[in-house]
Amino acid sequence: MNTILWVILWGAVFTYAARVGGHLVLSRFDKIHPRVEAGLNAVPAAVLTTLVAPAATQAGPVEMIALVVAGLASLRFGMMTMFLIGAAVLIGLRQVVG
Repeated sequence: MNTILWVILWGAVFTYAARVGGHLVLSRFDKIHPRVEAGLNAVPAAVLTTLVAPAATQAGPVEMIALVVAGLASLRFGMMTMFLIGAAVLIGLRQVVG
């Protein structure tokens, strides 16, 4: 089997195991401490930051415009809509500007 397929397969297995393991550990507690819950609620924002930060530091004008538009869209819409608006602006500007 191709090496890339093995990497994808094992990545999926370990990701699933991490999610199930986290669920199993947290399900053993009757009540979760508010600080732990706040930390877990901050994880999606932290992951999003790790994805956006490198693109923002090495971005050209097209990417910066898309990031600003997505940031403004996040003030009004939900996360999925913000992603779709940002991606649409990025794709559209890349087609126009080149």
